[in-house]
This record gives sequence, C-alpha cells and structure tokens, in this order.
Amino acid sequence: MSETAVIEGYAALFNVEDMNGDVIAPGAFRKALAARGVSDVRMLYQHAPEAPVGRWRRIEEDSRGLWAEGDIILASSSARDVYELIAGRAIDGLSIGFRTVKAADQRRGRRIIEADLWEVSIVTFPMAPGARIARIGEPGPDRIPTLADALRGAAINLSQ
Repeated sequence: MSETAVIEGYAALFNVEDMNGDVIAPGAFRKALAARGVSDVRMLYQHAPEAPVGRWRRIEEDSRGLWAEGDIILASSSARDVYELIAGRAIDGLSIGFRTVKAADQRRGRRIIEADLWEVSIVTFPMAPGARIARIGEPGPDRIPTLADALRGAAINLSQ
C-alpha cells in the first residue's frame, strides 16, 4: 500500500471572469461528470499529460464552482515533489483542462455553458485566480474507498 496525501479545493469558479475573459456557467460540467465519472478525470501537474501525480476521488459542482478532492500518490518522485511544493506554500493553484461543448460570446471572452472535463491540474498560475487548493493533508496510508464513496458514485450514475 502506498502513501497518499489528500488535496482539496476549487478547480473552477462559476460566474467569475478568468484571465482570458472566459466565464464558466453553473452546471457546465454536469453532463461530463455524469457521463465520464470522476475516475476518468486525471490529476496532473501543470497540465502535462506525462505528469500524473494522483487521482481525483470526488469532483462536484456546488453553488460556488467545481470542488475537487483527491489523493496525491507519494510513491511517485514527481508527486512527492509536488506535495512538498504545496506543503511549503510554493504553489497552490488548480486549473482545469476541458473541451468546450457549448459557449456564447461575450464582450470579452466566452461564457462556457457546457464543457467536457478531462483533467484538473495542480499549477503555479491558475487561469482563474480564485481556483486554489484549500487544504492538503498529511501523508498517510492509501485511502480505502468506503461504502459512502460507492453509494455516491452509484447515485451519480442513477441520475442520468
């Protein structure tokens, strides 16, 4: 069993303009999360597909934005480095990688109405300045999924 460290935070904020002028509408990720599920959304470092550092175990929309909770897998040297950078407060950003499904032009940027979420990255400079890591846990044994986790996943699948 490998050690992991819990990470939590907002990966995206709703109705807040990012540095490109884009605004994500509430509900933009609903279809993608229902179809894809959290297990197919990757945890990367700096959006690099060759740099996975963990796994997301919960991603959901709330009234503020897209909340993500996951485990950094410390068996990887790159993940240990990322953990130390977060714990040392050198980095604290989260950023999303997605394909726009539906958007509307705005005065500056777009209003993203529907998006296919591919990954949530730990980054130095998030495009949405408020997308930040809220908490990082101490390293501990790999988290074993609970019955509540299984039922939460089943509830998502049943609501399709």
